[in-house]
Amino acid sequence: MLFGILIFTSFSSCDEGGDPNPGGTTTGKFAGDWYISLTDSDGASLVEHALHSTYNTAANDNTMWINDYENGYFLKCKITMDVANGTFTAVSQPNLIDATETTVTITDGKIEKGAGLSQGGHVVDKISFKAHFSYDIDGYDILYVGHKRTGFAEDEY
Repeated sequence: MLFGILIFTSFSSCDEGGDPNPGGTTTGKFAGDWYISLTDSDGASLVEHALHSTYNTAANDNTMWINDYENGYFLKCKITMDVANGTFTAVSQPNLIDATETTVTITDGKIEKGAGLSQGGHVVDKISFKAHFSYDIDGYDILYVGHKRTGFAEDEY
């Protein structure tokens, strides 16, 4: 009798009781880590291969975070994705990594599937955009161009 109860409870305790697939987010295919190089409006190199991340917001409304973890030009703001064509923008978004309460405007943002090349020669996604920080003079933008991180040792910087 005890053995029968044990068998019955072990099978019934494995029932998930719901949908085992939680689904994804609207911007999930654009999330990841990126190695990005920065130049200024005059073409001068500022930072090479700074690690950035893009990840979804809790709202799941075609917005994402872009964050350089203070590796580049101190950037952490929310961007709005057009998920149909991989473009993104940000208009006067608070730059949360900067304590001086500046804003950042991002234009010409694009994530292109299979258009980048990693250090080890792997075909990966490419990211590019222009950022204008509110404390910079008019017309001074930072140009960001990079590729998706693969996680392979030969692609790490």
